[in-house]
Amino acid sequence: MAADRLACRECHFVNEADSQTCENCGSSSLTEDWAGYVIVSHPEESEIATEMNVSDPGSYALKVR
Repeated sequence: MAADRLACRECHFVNEADSQTCENCGSSSLTEDWAGYVIVSHPEESEIATEMNVSDPGSYALKVR
């Protein structure tokens, strides 16, 4: 878990700590309580992105509480 970042409970996108809403989906449900992350650079070619239902490049938390 990175204390300087917040993960979105809706889409798991990892946002900067000063964010009020998710940069990816616009949700205001952000949390510091997350673990592990994956960086997706080419979601259209990524099996992990497909499994996580990710369509945009970026950093995504693997587990969000």
